[in-house]
Amino acid sequence: MKKKQRIKKNEDFSLVFKQGHSVANRQFVLYILPKEGQTCFRLGLSVSKRVGNAVTRNRIKRYVREVFQAKREQLKAGADYVVIARKPTAEMNLQEIEQSMLHVLRKARALKQRTSKRESDK
Repeated sequence: MKKKQRIKKNEDFSLVFKQGHSVANRQFVLYILPKEGQTCFRLGLSVSKRVGNAVTRNRIKRYVREVFQAKREQLKAGADYVVIARKPTAEMNLQEIEQSMLHVLRKARALKQRTSKRESDK
């Protein structure tokens, strides 16, 4: 993930928490803050020490980044996303994390609507 796609500064995280809206499921909390004029999305990750040891936390972050990279074409570009992982993610594999992240992204309406084949034929 490129540097311009990361949220690292504490004030950037605070801004997303204060002004953005959140959606959650049992595994993740997703905060989204739409930004005008921003060409690509930015991602911030937070995994508490309560979730697991450093190896587990880093694996979760790597998996979440991988999901965002794989779905970057479907994500709405001009927004900041902050993902907070909850404790159940410690026992999940990549496929389970992907399913859970897609569920949260759909719930938040953060994915672009795909036109169905029937609509594009008209």
